[in-house]
Amino acid sequence: MERLLTVEQAAPYLGAKSARFARRLIAERRIRFVRAGRNVRIPESAITEYVKANTVQPIERGRAA
Repeated sequence: MERLLTVEQAAPYLGAKSARFARRLIAERRIRFVRAGRNVRIPESAITEYVKANTVQPIERGRAA
């Protein structure tokens, strides 16, 4: 079974200083999460998917002649 992280544990993986950013992603349904009663957990794979989907690749510029 996949490891489920608390919102506080997931925040550093998202590059956030606090859990507020992770909570906002959950509230806006921008990241997958698991709800078990009142508890909310984020699967590790959901963090990887979110980061991968929101990674911006650099633009390759041609050489000036």
